[in-house]
Amino acid sequence: MAPQPTETVDTATPPPTTVEETGAIARIREYLEREQPATPCLVIDLQTIRERHAELTAAFPGAKLYYAVKANPAREVVRLLVELGAHFDVASPPEIDLCLAEGARPERISYGNTIKKRADIGYAFERGVRLFTTDSEADLAAIAEMAPGAAVFCRIMLADTGSLTPFGHKFGCAPELATRLLARAPVLGLTAAGVSFHVGSQQLDPRAWDAAIEQAGEITAKLAADGVELSILNIGGGLPGRYSRPAPPLADFAAAINASVAEHFPAPPQLVLEPGRFLVSDAGLLRSEVVLVSRKSTVDEMRWVYLDVGRYNGLAETENEYITYLLSTPGQEESIRDGATGPVYLAGPTCDGDDVLYQRNVYRMPLDLRAGDHVDFLNTGAYTASYSSIAFNGFAPLPTFCR
Repeated sequence: MAPQPTETVDTATPPPTTVEETGAIARIREYLEREQPATPCLVIDLQTIRERHAELTAAFPGAKLYYAVKANPAREVVRLLVELGAHFDVASPPEIDLCLAEGARPERISYGNTIKKRADIGYAFERGVRLFTTDSEADLAAIAEMAPGAAVFCRIMLADTGSLTPFGHKFGCAPELATRLLARAPVLGLTAAGVSFHVGSQQLDPRAWDAAIEQAGEITAKLAADGVELSILNIGGGLPGRYSRPAPPLADFAAAINASVAEHFPAPPQLVLEPGRFLVSDAGLLRSEVVLVSRKSTVDEMRWVYLDVGRYNGLAETENEYITYLLSTPGQEESIRDGATGPVYLAGPTCDGDDVLYQRNVYRMPLDLRAGDHVDFLNTGAYTASYSSIAFNGFAPLPTFCR
């Protein structure tokens, strides 16, 4: 029996778009029409990233923005953010090298991964990185040994905050352990910079940061009483991109976060954000091609639409259908106006049974959709190309073009 749909996403009714979204899509489609790149491919509109960066700096005046490089490590994206004065949150030596190669200064790089080899800590230190995140005694000791005199955040672990892609219990530690680690940092010759946390990716609740900010304020106050002054509060990422489920405007998040910081920190800390998705998701359009349209029986209403992009070459975030992208079928406008659409399941091209994009969330597409037609995934600038496998089943990683 086919899975029952929990949500219908109808591509016959274009989703509401802002001027910025419409402009980005129009600019990208003009590029695709002119250049005709092979599919699948991701095209990034750099002007949109510039606009999103300006929105963030206006919403959080005085805050330092550490771009989460993992969201989209395209060189052009990193280079633009260097020009805009951003800082960078990295997770590995190759990301450090990427940022430095594109002009970032090492003092603007934070090694935010709490899981790192001693040798990688040493490499980062040799390259000039002086800010690290930790959440364990062993990692703190490794930082003290391999990066003497560096500054550290301690990441606290949060309960499920309701984000669309939660982190679970992999990162962070309990507040009492974080207090102990930050107190020990100066004893080991390190600077205790502050508390960090992450409320989960694609967070739709502006109030989700409040409990963690309150915990961070309590840790900061306790350490201050013991003579350890923390000067920074790192609230991580989580600000959403725009997919099928509407997200509140940035102003709502900024108002809630800024009010919470003011309530729980009598002395305003230096605020640090680690935006990834918010900066780049809406700047991207992923163009795919229909490989095959079929039905599983002669009486089955549902069509299966197989695309040349799937779970392993760009759409990893469709796992568990966490992220439901906005789709469009350019070239099918007449069918859409006539209302000639029907429900489909969407799947990728590989010989893997898990390479299915959407079955519970049922999309509607033109009834005359056929092999060779294009399907565009909108707002796909984050966690698409960076998630691609090297060549699973021989399918190449998703190429990225920046315009």
